[in-house]
Amino acid sequence: MSVQPTLFERIIARELPSEIVYEDERFIAIRDIAPRAPIHLLVIPKVVTHRMDDLTDPVVLGELWLTAMKIARQHAEDYRLVVNCGPGGGQVVFHTHIHVLAGWANGPDSHT
Repeated sequence: MSVQPTLFERIIARELPSEIVYEDERFIAIRDIAPRAPIHLLVIPKVVTHRMDDLTDPVVLGELWLTAMKIARQHAEDYRLVVNCGPGGGQVVFHTHIHVLAGWANGPDSHT
């Protein structure tokens, strides 16, 4: 049985188009195609794990969070980092990633 590559693996392999805002040897960050905030980026490790809690290497986990914070600060002074784990937690793409949400004038509940 073959396992299909995730949507993010296909983006990393350049099989699917995406607006890449950051890339290094371990991570890639793209704009979300269905944004939930004025700025909505996805920070994705190139090594595949299906959920954040599957990522057990503390070095990779720390580097992922530090990379997400660095990218967030490049795009906004104030931001929110969000992780969805599993379908019940709102996860849609089963490849570990962090959402960077920012750009609200008066916070995420201001609807502006």
